[in-house]
Amino acid sequence: MHDNFYQMYLDEMGEIAPCTGDEQLKLISDLRGGNQEAKKRLVEGNLRTALEYAREYDGKGVLLTDLVQEANMALLMAVEEYAKAGGETGFDSYVSQRIKKALELAVEEEQSADRTGEELAARVNVLSQISQTLAAELGREATVEELADKMKMSVDEIQGIMKMAMDAVSLNAENADLEALSEVSDLEITESDEEDYDYEV
Repeated sequence: MHDNFYQMYLDEMGEIAPCTGDEQLKLISDLRGGNQEAKKRLVEGNLRTALEYAREYDGKGVLLTDLVQEANMALLMAVEEYAKAGGETGFDSYVSQRIKKALELAVEEEQSADRTGEELAARVNVLSQISQTLAAELGREATVEELADKMKMSVDEIQGIMKMAMDAVSLNAENADLEALSEVSDLEITESDEEDYDYEV
């Protein structure tokens, strides 16, 4: 699918000629003079470059379509920033740095979201196991306070784990590894008049 998108995007840009070095210098000068058509041409003439950079980051957890969008946005911002900054050389290098930085940030954010989901799933699984152990020992469901004491955490932290777990399931998070949460059957959250949430394990 990635290859199909990549080829389709290339085909769409087939009639857009890349900017030459001399053309870029003139366009930058025109843009600084207020010519917005020059900005449009600078961006269009470098879309293929943006696509190639996006392609380099494919397979790192972010969809290629999203990578292309990030690269194109970074390209647009780079053109605008370079035009305001002054100078006549280093345009290609400046654009390259801005696009790579945007793509690296997109990948880092995605990987961070994945790690957060995995950590949350692990905490919920531990909480589930401990609640079952305490229930067997006590002959009844453990209270939130008892769970907190057993896990060496505060009551707020235990309640926070439960709430985040239920929120994650209800939102069907697409970018986090939370599939394990949907299988947890012994955690319930019901509304209470006395507190915002009444937690049952």
